[in-house]
Amino acid sequence: MADTVAEPAEAPAAVRHTEEVMGTVFSFDVRGGEPAAVEAALAKAVAGLHRADAVFSTYRDDSQISRLVRGELTVDDCDPEVAEVLALGAKAEEASDGWFSLRYEGRLDPTGIVKGWAVERAARTLSEAGATGVSLNGGGDVQLLGTPGPARPWRVGVADPLRPGGLAAVVSAAGTTELAVATSGTAERGAHIVDPRTGRSAVTDLVAVTVVAPSVTWADCWATAAFAMGSREGLRWLESLPDVEALLITAGDEVRCTGGLASRLG
Repeated sequence: MADTVAEPAEAPAAVRHTEEVMGTVFSFDVRGGEPAAVEAALAKAVAGLHRADAVFSTYRDDSQISRLVRGELTVDDCDPEVAEVLALGAKAEEASDGWFSLRYEGRLDPTGIVKGWAVERAARTLSEAGATGVSLNGGGDVQLLGTPGPARPWRVGVADPLRPGGLAAVVSAAGTTELAVATSGTAERGAHIVDPRTGRSAVTDLVAVTVVAPSVTWADCWATAAFAMGSREGLRWLESLPDVEALLITAGDEVRCTGGLASRLG
């Protein structure tokens, strides 16, 4: 779980909004831009989140994904976003050597990529409408675009999974206009991450993996895959990915991180 750290005054007026959808809460913090355009883009972004839920939810019998699994639809029959998300998931499976998977209990299930993809798409909707700074936190997956004000980077607090209410780190977006933070672990939702090679809950030495990257779509996938790998293999693999840094915390309270993570803390 991650939270955007509040910035001091002298930033552009903020438009803030929270929306309950996809089984979690999405928190928007939008800075700058022409007010009417930003409000319209916010409405479009929120509608897009609800549409994503309607299309991809595995808990709704009438969703396109549920109907696709039952054989009532083909991918070509579905909205174009279905093919887009499945293609992204296939890339994640290949890049992670199968540690990220689009399947659960033998059935198609793109849950592991949909939320990050939806967060990023909604954030970019606001940026493309002229907002100069966007922070969107969807259930702990955060996409940051632009800045909250002159010489003021976005900062994101990473929750400490072993000390409720505490922070394990604070990530800064200083020096970049696109940054994402995503965490996978057992602190919030228990043992929900599956080892694709066994089909059962992943049993590793980790309690949380936080990935920092430009895109929350990929950060979310990489955090999930690395958690399933365990700390040693997960860290080695994350180190091999371009523009990716990470913080891994074990059940024994050992902290491991990629070599460049220090440049993103502050």
